[in-house]
Amino acid sequence: MNDPLADHASRWSHRFAELGPDFHTELRPTPLPAPYWVGTSLNLARELGLDPAWLQSDEALHTFTGNRLLPGMRPLASVYSGHQFGHWAGQLGDGRAILLGELATPLGPREVQLKGAGLTPYSRMGDGRAVLRSSIREFLCSEAMHALGIPTSRALCVTGSDAPVRREEIETAAVVTRTAPSFIRFGHFEHFSHSGQHAQLRQLADFVIDHFYPDCRERAGNPYARLLEAVSERTAHTVAQWQAVGFCHGVMNTDNMSILGLTIDYGPFQFMDAFNPAHICNHTDSGGRYAYHRQPNIAYWNLFCLGQALLPLMEDQQQALDALEPFKTVFPTALQQRMGAKLGLTEAQPGDETLTEQFMQLMAKDAVDFTIAWRRLSHVVAGFATPDAADAEARRALEPVRDLFLQRDALDAWAQTWRSRLQSQPGFDALATRARMLRTNPQVVLRNHLGEIAIQRAREGDFSRLQRLQAALEQPFDALPGCDDLADFPPEWAAQIEISCSS
Repeated sequence: MNDPLADHASRWSHRFAELGPDFHTELRPTPLPAPYWVGTSLNLARELGLDPAWLQSDEALHTFTGNRLLPGMRPLASVYSGHQFGHWAGQLGDGRAILLGELATPLGPREVQLKGAGLTPYSRMGDGRAVLRSSIREFLCSEAMHALGIPTSRALCVTGSDAPVRREEIETAAVVTRTAPSFIRFGHFEHFSHSGQHAQLRQLADFVIDHFYPDCRERAGNPYARLLEAVSERTAHTVAQWQAVGFCHGVMNTDNMSILGLTIDYGPFQFMDAFNPAHICNHTDSGGRYAYHRQPNIAYWNLFCLGQALLPLMEDQQQALDALEPFKTVFPTALQQRMGAKLGLTEAQPGDETLTEQFMQLMAKDAVDFTIAWRRLSHVVAGFATPDAADAEARRALEPVRDLFLQRDALDAWAQTWRSRLQSQPGFDALATRARMLRTNPQVVLRNHLGEIAIQRAREGDFSRLQRLQAALEQPFDALPGCDDLADFPPEWAAQIEISCSS
C-alpha cells in the first residue's frame, strides 16, 4: 500500500534539528522484535493527510515502532532541564522519546515523536522504553482530550512487542507515536538559562517566537516579555479547561509544561470520579503538590520559573513579573466562562461565580461523581420550560440529580436559585439550553477503571475493549447506543487503582 508519507521525502522537514547540536543528539530508535498493532487513530491519520489504509500496513507498523526510517526522517532526542516536584532536577531531556521530524500536513507542520523508542543520552537511569499499560493510557487520553476540545498533543498509534520491560514488575514494551506543532517545554528554556548558555537561550526563544508567536515581534515592547505573556495566557486557558472537566494532570513539573499551552506527557493523570478538590491522582505525589485544587497555582509557579529562565533576555525582573500578570486575570475569567457554560448560562452576571462555587461545595461535601452530576444537571433544564412551570414539574426533573446528594435541602435551595438565574436570561429556551449543556458536559471520560479494563484485555491480546472505549471517547458528548456502561458509576475496586509516575 503506497502512501505520500512513504513516497515523498519532501513532506518531511526538521526545523528543530536546524537549531544545532547544542539542542539535541541525533540517533536512531532502538528496534523492538515482532511488533504488533495495539491501537490507531484513523481520525488523526486523516487530519494529517495520511492514508488510513497505509496506517494498517506492515511498513507503518515497523516505522512507528522505530524499526525502520522513511526517507526524510532525521531522528533526534532533545535536551532540557527542569524542576520536578518543586526542586531543581538539573539536566533531563528526552529519555525515551525520539523525534522523527516534522511532517507537512493539512493542519500545518506537525512534529512526529516516538515515545518508548529506546535509550538516548538523556535516559539517565532509565531504559528508554515505555510499557503497554502507560502507552495505552497516553494514546486514549490524548485523543479523549482532543475530543473534549482541550489543547493537547495527539496520538497517532500504539504498537506493542513482547520484549520484557521491568517496572514494578516485568511488563511488555510498547511505543506511542505522538504529534504536536512542537514538543518544546518550559524546561528547554530553563536548561540554557541555568547553564549560562544565553546565546542558545535567545536562539531558542527566537525560534519559538518566529514559528509560533509572531505577534510578539509585532507588538510594542520586549518580544521575550511578550512571549512570556502569551504563554501565560495560553496556559491559563488550558488549566481552566482541565478544572472544568475534573482532569488531574498528576505531574506538573516544568519539564512537562508545553510552551504552546498543550497538555503533554500523560502519566499519572485522572479524570476524577467522586469530587474532592484536594484529590491527588499520583500515588508518587505523597505531599499532594499536584492535587486538583492546586493545579492553577502550580501552573503559575511553573510560569514563574519560565520567567526566571527568560530573565537574561529582558530588561529587568519587573518586566518578567508584569508579563506573568495576565495569568491572574485570564485564568479565573476563563474558568468561570467554562463553568457558566456547564450551568447553561449564556452571559456573565454578578453572582455567577457564587452559584458555581455553591454547587461545587455541595458536590464536595457528598463526594458526588463529578462527570455524572454535571451530565444529569444538563437534563434538568427541560423541566424549566417556562417561567411559570410548576414547581412539582421542576422538582421531578431534578430528581436524578437529587439522588446523588445527601444534602438534598441544600441542593433544592441551590437549584431554585439556578432555575431563576436561567429563566432570567433573555429569550431563555429550555430545550436549547439543555442541548448546549449536553455539548459542554461530557457523557464519557477516560476514567481509571475504564482504562484499566482495556489494558488488562490488551495484555491478553484482546484489543476490542480498547477500540470500543476509544470510539466512545472520540464522541464524548454523545449518548452512544450500547455504551451505557462506559458512562456509569465506577465500581468499588476503582478506588484501589494506584497511578504513579511509572504509569
